[in-house]
Amino acid sequence: MVLEQYMPFIGLIIFGNIENLILSSQGVTSGVNPKVLGGLSIIVVIIWLFIGTVATEVAMQYANYINFIGGLAIFILGIQSVVGAVKSIRSKS
Repeated sequence: MVLEQYMPFIGLIIFGNIENLILSSQGVTSGVNPKVLGGLSIIVVIIWLFIGTVATEVAMQYANYINFIGGLAIFILGIQSVVGAVKSIRSKS
């Protein structure tokens, strides 16, 4: 089955999409045009889909490293977005 080759990366796929939603919502609240942001998000997702599809065979040997680095990046971006949201909420209060 084709999906079995992506199973080592399932965590990054799920949490990466959640992080993409968080970053998009930050962009909208910062005043970015939602249509431009949506279009750019779709383009980036298509590029990553293409890279992931083509590079999966090569990336399998580095799956543990990729998962660690990707998970760390998602965690850092999540903390950054929460800190930014808290600062924004406090400045409005």
